[in-house]
Amino acid sequence: MAEMNQKSENKKVKEIKIGTMDLVNPDLVARKEKYYEKQLGVKVKIVKFDSGKDVNTALAAGSIDVSELGSNPTALGIGNGLNYDVIYIGDIIGSAESLVVKNNANVNSVSQLKGKKIAVPFASTSHYSLLNALKQAGLKESDVKLLDLEPNDIHAAWKRGDIDAAYVWYPVLNNLVKDGKILTGSDKLAKQGIITADLVVARRDFAKSNKNLVVRYIKALNQANDLDQKNKEQSIKDIAEILNISESDAKFQRNGFEWIDGKKQLRKEYLGENIVNVLKNTADFLKEQGSIKKSPTLKEYKDHVQTKYLKEALEK
Repeated sequence: MAEMNQKSENKKVKEIKIGTMDLVNPDLVARKEKYYEKQLGVKVKIVKFDSGKDVNTALAAGSIDVSELGSNPTALGIGNGLNYDVIYIGDIIGSAESLVVKNNANVNSVSQLKGKKIAVPFASTSHYSLLNALKQAGLKESDVKLLDLEPNDIHAAWKRGDIDAAYVWYPVLNNLVKDGKILTGSDKLAKQGIITADLVVARRDFAKSNKNLVVRYIKALNQANDLDQKNKEQSIKDIAEILNISESDAKFQRNGFEWIDGKKQLRKEYLGENIVNVLKNTADFLKEQGSIKKSPTLKEYKDHVQTKYLKEALEK
């Protein structure tokens, strides 16, 4: 019966469009190992994005069906009425996103960034972390000059000497530290309760019409998670090949993220409750900063965190 349902549903779509930001989480392994193709039974189109802001634009337009994006743009997207649900946790962000300052800036702490030019992709998890880091150091947003740049543009601005510091993720971060030092990172902020994550979302209309495809999409991510736990060496090789980097770099980047096993994701500290709190806390902070006009209620965010697809993926 399940197979008949899959065939019936798959007739509705001949292709699934999966958004990616090349984040170091199970998505990379699923792509390299062809788990998507093996599980989904339809044509798989991978659509790459530079930021969660771009992912939200694509989801709003219906040009992708499922995607990964950071908790910050997810909170913004739901807050702005985008009709999608969080269905999986790609990773909990650690040291892979950090605040780095140029060696010649003569800065040794976050509080010394006053008056400096700092680049960050606006509406990203890095943006959220940076604003919190500044606040904790006793600085207001107006105390520094913030520049909204995409990761590759940050690298170019860094090389030109146009900026003093940046809060960004790998692989760009890896290039910046060659001529800079890390002041703080998302791993340190997480210990202080400022948690950021990369989440997986699905458009509600797509998921409603193609539930089995969404379930099988999650099964592919679970397979990738399982491979990472059983054979870390192979997982790192996959990451290196997809990102076209050395295995030593891939290992370093992999260690900057926490991957959560599918069963564990259902626990209270993850999709069971805490991710809802993370989204709400993010929105509250963004409202406080004036980035959004209204912060949705906790119930509104809870309504957009949907575990039924993961539960079914784990049962099959």
